[in-house]
Formats: sequence, C-alpha cells, structure tokens
Amino acid sequence: MKIEKINEMINGGEGITVEFKQSKTKLNRDVFKSVCAFLNRNGGHLFLGVNDSGCIVGIDPEEIDKMKKDFITSMNNPLKISPTFYLSVEEVVIDGKIIFYIFVPESSQVHRCNGKIYDRNEDGDIDITANTNLVSWMYIRKQGSYTENRIFPFAELSELENEVFNKVRKLAVSQRPDHPWKTMDNLELLKSAGLYLKDLQSGKEGITLGGILIFGNEQLIQAALPHYRTDAILRREDTDRYDDRDDIRTNLIDSYERLMQFVAKHLNDKFYLEKDQRINIRDKIFREVASNILIHREFANPFPAKFIIENERVYAENSNKAHGHGIIDPNNYSPFPKNPTIAKVFKEIGFVDELGSGVRNIFKYNRIYSGAEPVFIEGDVFKTVIPLTPQATPQATPQATPQATPQDDRIAELLDFCKTPKSRKEIQDFLEIKDREYFRKKILNPLINGGLLKMTKPEAPKSPNQKYYS
Repeated sequence: MKIEKINEMINGGEGITVEFKQSKTKLNRDVFKSVCAFLNRNGGHLFLGVNDSGCIVGIDPEEIDKMKKDFITSMNNPLKISPTFYLSVEEVVIDGKIIFYIFVPESSQVHRCNGKIYDRNEDGDIDITANTNLVSWMYIRKQGSYTENRIFPFAELSELENEVFNKVRKLAVSQRPDHPWKTMDNLELLKSAGLYLKDLQSGKEGITLGGILIFGNEQLIQAALPHYRTDAILRREDTDRYDDRDDIRTNLIDSYERLMQFVAKHLNDKFYLEKDQRINIRDKIFREVASNILIHREFANPFPAKFIIENERVYAENSNKAHGHGIIDPNNYSPFPKNPTIAKVFKEIGFVDELGSGVRNIFKYNRIYSGAEPVFIEGDVFKTVIPLTPQATPQATPQATPQATPQDDRIAELLDFCKTPKSRKEIQDFLEIKDREYFRKKILNPLINGGLLKMTKPEAPKSPNQKYYS
C-alpha cells in the first residue's frame, strides 16, 4: 500500500477497522485478539510499532525478523488462531522508523483466538464467547454472506473424489513436509479446511458448497450448483465461433489443471532468469488468471466463467461480488477475498500465493511476456485482459486535476460509443473528464494496452488524426 494512504489511516486514529499496537521489541499479547476480531467482523488494518495515540515508535531493527516469524507462526498455529489464516506482513518506513502493516480481510468463517470468539466494535475487541445470541448471529451472517459456506447436510462423504483428497495431501506436503493434512482422514481434512460446518441455529451440519466444489464428483457438483461451469475458448481463425474449446464442469482442482493445460496447448512459453532461477513467465501469469476465475467468483451468480484466447489478447470473465467499480490501479487497491476458505486450500497446495499477489504478479510478468500492461475491471462481472502483443503508447500532456475513474458500466458505454472510430477529445468529452494526462494514463492507455480499444493509425500513435475504436 502507498505510504500516503498508510499515513492517512494512522493520522485518522484507531477505529472499527484500524488498530495500533506498540510492539517495539515483541508482539503485544493482545495482537491476535485484534486479528481474530477483524477476521470475524469487516476486516481491518493492523499497525505494529505505533502506540495508542498514533505516534510512530518503530520496531527494534534487531527484532524485526523474529517478530515477523513469530506472527506468521502464530497465525498458522490452530491453538492460537482457529481456523488458521494466512496473513502477510509489510515493512513500512515512516520518519526513519520501521513499522509493520498487516491487512486483515474479512473471513467467511468464525475464528477463535486462544479458544475465544472476538468481535470488533468502536471500543476495540470484544469477547463474545459466552453470548450465544451474538455468536449465533455471527455464524448466520457469515453463512449468509459467503456462498462457499452453504451447508449441504445430505451430501455424502462417498460422493467426494478420494483421488482429489490424495492429490491435495500430496501437494500440501510438497509445500510443507510436516503439513497436518498428511495424516488426516478425509473428514478430518474437510473440518480442518473449514469445508465441513455446523449451523448453530438449525443444528444442521455437513459438507459445504466449498467442499463439494473442491472435492466433489461431477454429478454431486451439478446437483448442488447446476449452472457451474468454466468455458475455455480459442478464437483465432474462426472468430465468430471458436477453433478449440474445453467445457469444464469438474471440481476446482481438476478445473485449474485443465485451464493450465489449455494455456500450455495454445500459448507460447517464455523463460526468464529471476534471481539466478529460470522461470516460465507464461505459467506465472496464467496460473494467477486461472485461479482468479475459479476461486474469486460469486458462485450464486449463474454467469459462467470464461477464459478466451484471441490473437492479440487473453480475455477472462467471472461473476463477482464487487467492492468497487472501474479499472483497478495495482498501486492503490485493497484486495477482498471472495471465497476465503476455497482460496486458503489453493494456497495450502501452492496454486496461489497470498491475497492480492495475483494482480501484482500479472502486472510484473506481463511487461516481460508481451511488453504491455494488463487491464483489470472491477464490477458485477470481473474482467481481466492480458495483452499478448505490445501496443504503442501515446504521450500525455499535463493539465488539470485528476477525475474519478469511470465505473464499469461507463467503460461498457465507452466501448459501445467507440464502435465507430472516435478522436481522443470525443472520448474524453463523452466521459466528461477534463484532465488530459489523467485520461491518457488511467483510461485510454490501459484500454489500448488491454486490446479493448484499437488505433486507426497504429503506425503513428501521435498523429493528430488518430482515432480509436472498439
């Protein structure tokens, strides 16, 4: 996160989504109560090395590595936080002092710290363990907000794929040799992963939709979620229909592998030396795209996930529970988990990294892969555009104050407006944006680089007669 935003939050003081801990030489004893409360409520921002009044005290440089290790170890210890939850720690330098910034997203599950349930309000972290009404309402709210937590009490363990359980164990152990899933039976693994729950209000318990989507056979998945599918399409020669297609309706683990096989079949690989290690940039980019459309989609929405390979771009869409609208700025955004429990399983087996890393990785590696920047558009349908060929970038001229980024529906209107070629000024006037530099950098260039807009004179991007069309 940008330092300006961090300073703004610290200057605003503590509140329902902001907490300070001094933690100069060691973690405060109540750090994990705050983490638990944030997970259980609306998420929040935790700052270590800042006292209660908002003064930067900093963390002792000699204790930084130990404190970071202690925090991550505790978050992976079910005796401390249950269910466990992975969080990353960001070091930030303010006034020459190092502090830790930890973004804690809202979780889809109810968490305990040292066996107690904490909730968050303006006064801080509240122990609600003994208040059965508040605990019950918390479970109801979580299960009502996150589709992945819907319980299917009549789903049988025998309807889950034993081969997928074995695959998940093997992948988890490859990430961590002492992984607890290694010795668990199938039911224990489901409970450990938060994929087998009990509704405290109705008393019903069973496998959740998340458990069915990860481990279920195709018949069980279709019975639980008839509209579930992922469409992988190659559209190069036959642009009206397709040249190749994979209609994927299997579990999320196999779906991920089939998407990556589709990528390997139709996209060139490109190797790159990073820190003396040879990596496949294509796979680095598209593992993030594949995981995003599988685990960060709103499964209650019947809109099918799509992965389309074209001549000049790859275009992906998935249904979304939007936390904003418009083009995402990778330097200034907060990631929100759409299905945290499913995402956690993918992280445990090495299919994804920490929350929010996907967008950053795609930006980083696509510049190397094609020389162009991707475009992410947040809305009820989340859209990802990965350019496969570099595009010329027009130059900008500084002008007035930046305007707000157009919302997703305005982007759709703009593309419809540009079905017949329009000049830069015509598009800018259409969006009612006065700042020419902002328009080029934040609107026009990303749409060009993403292949959503094309130039009538690509050989002369600065031409005064240049127009753009969709």
